[in-house]
Amino acid sequence: MEKNTNYLVGVFGDQDVLVKAVKALRKKGVKIYEVFTPYPVHFLEDALGYKRSWMPRAAFGFGALGTTCAILLQSWIMGFDWPMIIGGKGFIAIPDFVPITFELTVLFSAFGMAGSFFVSQDLKPHKVPQIFDRRQSDDKHIMAIDLATNSLSEDELKALLQEVGAEEVNNKSFTEKEKKASFLEYVVDLFTKGVTDSARELKG
Repeated sequence: MEKNTNYLVGVFGDQDVLVKAVKALRKKGVKIYEVFTPYPVHFLEDALGYKRSWMPRAAFGFGALGTTCAILLQSWIMGFDWPMIIGGKGFIAIPDFVPITFELTVLFSAFGMAGSFFVSQDLKPHKVPQIFDRRQSDDKHIMAIDLATNSLSEDELKALLQEVGAEEVNNKSFTEKEKKASFLEYVVDLFTKGVTDSARELKG
């Protein structure tokens, strides 16, 4: 079975039930593709076994780069390229460099983290997201399980999802057209149907 094509989608209405379900399924060896929630759920990332994010290290690295660039830039301008005596201070007056150094540190850190996140998560401006259930951004918590990555049968996985408290268990398959969907069509569909309105009509 091809990966990232056929899924079982568990629909949960309560965040506590969802977190307990994730823990229970992982203990039984079920590989969960992803969980989608309309708002942040505390302890969910721990239940899913996510490792600590590397973003703080990226922030430190970009911040250090910003600090270095700021000091070198100011030192070159004030000390070599266009030296000026201001208020009787030396050409390279480090205390005076603090404001610009601080600003460039924050600037490099912020833009560096944002860019790193977009690249690492493959968030292209034209990328069309895979929607497992439109209610995932409305009032339901959605758990997606890729059938190809699990050794259990579809029926066994459905039974497990119902056992741990899923309100609904639906099948979701993505065709080649859906995988390579047009961004323009996605935007038109979003504005014509909307997320909330279409959630009343679609289940899965």
